[in-house]
Amino acid sequence: MALGLERQQSPTGKQLATKNDEGSCVGSKSMARKKPRGTPPTLTSVWLHGIVAGLIGVAAIIVKNELDRRHGLTPHSSVVTWITVPILLIAGIYAVGRLADAMGRFLARRSSEAAGAVVRLVATGVGYLLVLIAVFALLGVSLGHLIIGFGLAGVVLGIAAQQSLGNIFASLVLLFARPFSVGEHIRIRSGTVGVLDAWVLGIGLTYVTLQTEDGLLKVPNSVILASGIGKLDTPPNRLP
Repeated sequence: MALGLERQQSPTGKQLATKNDEGSCVGSKSMARKKPRGTPPTLTSVWLHGIVAGLIGVAAIIVKNELDRRHGLTPHSSVVTWITVPILLIAGIYAVGRLADAMGRFLARRSSEAAGAVVRLVATGVGYLLVLIAVFALLGVSLGHLIIGFGLAGVVLGIAAQQSLGNIFASLVLLFARPFSVGEHIRIRSGTVGVLDAWVLGIGLTYVTLQTEDGLLKVPNSVILASGIGKLDTPPNRLP
């Protein structure tokens, strides 16, 4: 009788296999519910983080200016300055990075990856410049001197990198005006390259990549912008 009771209470091999299968199914479902590691943040969260960090930086500027206006230069002014300046610097740099990334991703979805990269680069440069001006202003540096200094630096940089900056701004015009799109067959009339029939493979920061009958050709954006461009009757996305 005891052996019979033990046989009735002990599960069979099929029951054990069924329980193991159920456990594996539950485990696989729980693993499927978990988000994969390393996934990029959503566009909404990037916008939100950038805006919050920007508001923190603006709040640091307002607090510093209000304390200076009410109490003037006191022994505590230097303490307030060295508290607000790091807050502004950290929050400003983080805000610029997040907002530039959000603008680049938003434009990449609406237009193209190249347009998003250009806007991200320009927004990052302008944002860092504004943060630097704000930091110097909190440190008590004259705003007029800052404007003169940055103006002279901009003139020198513009002369030194005239071609590169011209190609970058030409890429902005090409990406927003869109006289042609990637994959289209176009005809270029220019004093530099003559008459050229080509397929557009890509639009970058400095060059437009073309596929001609002789092979690949990279033409500076400023040359393309100054050229006459027409679309041919060849269907798009048809490469030689």
